[in-house]
Amino acid sequence: MLKKGDFFIILIVIIMIAVSFVGVSIYKGWEDDGHKMALIIQDNKEIKRIDLDAVDESWEFTVRGDYSNTILVERGRIRFKEADCPDKVCVDTGWLYKTGDMAVCLPNRIMIKIEGKPEDVDIVTY
Repeated sequence: MLKKGDFFIILIVIIMIAVSFVGVSIYKGWEDDGHKMALIIQDNKEIKRIDLDAVDESWEFTVRGDYSNTILVERGRIRFKEADCPDKVCVDTGWLYKTGDMAVCLPNRIMIKIEGKPEDVDIVTY
């Protein structure tokens, strides 16, 4: 049987969970400023930079190296659509749409990375 103090503890825990949930929701809402740039890097060299917010219609392109990767671009998001590499982990990563999202095809040495506002993006150097 629960005592009066037990109800107080349960109430405090429920309030803490609710406050945490609201705090995380607010943080995630502020995390992304909405403007996204996709950087495609192969062999440590930037080969393409795409303003994902300026994309009017979906399109795709192929990057060749030891293997081939087809990259699909849509407004606000990008992904590896197809790859002929052995493991296809890059394809399984799915859509990248948030600042900081990243997908890599190690066998073909290609990385797609989402960065923020164009004026905040630094040139990638290795």
